Amino acid sequence: MAALWAGQLLTVGLLAAPNAFATLARPEAGAYVARLFLLDARISLVLGVLLLLIEQRLQRQAHHERLRFNAALLLPLLAVFLTVVGFDVLQPLMQQAKAEGQGSFVWLHGVSMAAFAAKGATVLVLAWKTR
Repeated sequence: MAALWAGQLLTVGLLAAPNAFATLARPEAGAYVARLFLLDARISLVLGVLLLLIEQRLQRQAHHERLRFNAALLLPLLAVFLTVVGFDVLQPLMQQAKAEGQGSFVWLHGVSMAAFAAKGATVLVLAWKTR
């Protein structure tokens, strides 16, 4: 499941979003990419929580109700955190900065890209560890 999630993130970040701006007019590309990131946030939240619940259950079965915080728990938790920061915190700030014509849009966009890249790297590590 983590490998599918990683593939989805790579597809959005390296193929779909850049190609939208390469082929569409900026307003249409922006609307398309905004929709992509909405779908990505929903998928990431569902998969992250699902992986957390599965790992929690596996650990409780293996360790008689004791929960151990390890990479299998922390990595999906970090990915969910980065999703919330990227979509629910940074995206509204970016929209506001863009609407007001503030120069902070470029900076916020960079932070958002870094959060998405960090989420992708986190999920790739998770996929590697759970293979």
